[in-house]
Amino acid sequence: MSLSSNPVVVVLAAGRGVRFAGPGHKLAQPFLAGSVLGTTLGQVLKSGLPMVVVTTEAHVQEATKLLPHRDVLVLTAAQAQRGMARSIVAGVSARADAPGWLILPADMPLIQPQTLQAVAAALPGQACVVPTHGGRRGHPVGFSAELFSDLQALDGDEGARRLLLRYPSRTVEVQDPGILIDIDTHNDLQAARSHAGGDDAVA
Repeated sequence: MSLSSNPVVVVLAAGRGVRFAGPGHKLAQPFLAGSVLGTTLGQVLKSGLPMVVVTTEAHVQEATKLLPHRDVLVLTAAQAQRGMARSIVAGVSARADAPGWLILPADMPLIQPQTLQAVAAALPGQACVVPTHGGRRGHPVGFSAELFSDLQALDGDEGARRLLLRYPSRTVEVQDPGILIDIDTHNDLQAARSHAGGDDAVA
C-alpha cells in the first residue's frame, strides 16, 4: 500500500495514569533504551504507518524527540479529563481524510511493528479489525473511514468498545503477546520489562 492509502495510527497518550502510584507518570518510566512512551512510538515508526499522538503538555517533549510537532496533538488538562473517548475523537478529527484509524494506547511498548502492519492490511473492506493472540483480543483496534461519524460521537472512558458491539469485526491472529500487555501499575511495568528482556524482546 502507498502511504496515502494506509490507515493512521492514533496513539493515546493523554490519560492520567491514576492506577500507577508514582513517582512520575507511567509513560515517562524508563523502558529499554528510552521511556514507555518513546518505546511505543518507536515501534509505530518502525511499522512505516502514519501516526498522530494525542497527549498532554507533560509528554510533548518526549513525543517530539521522535515526531514532528504536526504529528503531536496536545490536549488541555480539562480536555484530557473527559476520558479516552476525547483523545480518540481528537486524533481521528486531526486525520479526518484517512482511510481508517488504528487506535493504540501509548502504554503498550511491546507492540510489534508487524502487528500494526497486519491490522492495517486487514482493514480494507472491513468495519473493524481486532488482533488476537492465543484467541485473546488486544490492541490496536482498526476502524474504517465509514465509522468516522460513530467515532466522532464517542464520549467518556469507554473508548470505542461499543462500536465493536455494534459492527462486525474481523479478527487477525498474530504471534505478538505485546497486544495484550499494557502498563497500569508498577507490577505491570516490571512484568513488561521482564518480557522485553526475554525471548520476545522488542527488536
